[in-house]
Amino acid sequence: MIIKEMSQETDRKFQETERLMKQQSQETDRKFQETDRKFKETDKQIGKLGNRLGEFIEEMVRPGAVRLFRERGINVHVVSRNVTAERDGEATEIDLLVVNDGEMIAVECKSSLSIDDVNEHLERLGKVKRLFPHYRDMKVMGAVAAMVIPENVGKYAYKKGFFVLCQSGDNMVILNDEKFEPKVW
Repeated sequence: MIIKEMSQETDRKFQETERLMKQQSQETDRKFQETDRKFKETDKQIGKLGNRLGEFIEEMVRPGAVRLFRERGINVHVVSRNVTAERDGEATEIDLLVVNDGEMIAVECKSSLSIDDVNEHLERLGKVKRLFPHYRDMKVMGAVAAMVIPENVGKYAYKKGFFVLCQSGDNMVILNDEKFEPKVW
């Protein structure tokens, strides 16, 4: 009889332990789901902030770009933001498109410019005439613009043939010297 009672007590404790473990597992799952939801919401908010920062930088660059390119003899008629094109499964986006009757400058805008950003813009410019065929007969040039440009990155962009625009006080300036000849695509 004692063994039977001990066995029943053991079964009861085992069932209670199983119930508690299941309850804890459900609570842990609920906490993981809540944490995952919070991470997703945070990622979404960070994405919105990043987009707003990008818009801010483009709006800082746009008026300065018009003035600066005109000072360099490129008479700007049209400036468009976030121009996209897609053809045959290939796509690209240009932050600022600065255009006159015979020239087009694709400007990549960043808060802080990196060598990878410069290389990506080189690839982008290689697609411009194919993805934007109405610019096929134009002189296509590139520019990079940022609030922060490390010296080595600015030099790299210059050597790759890009106009390099940077924030200086309240204004944008072109870091390229007067001898600079932009690469033409």
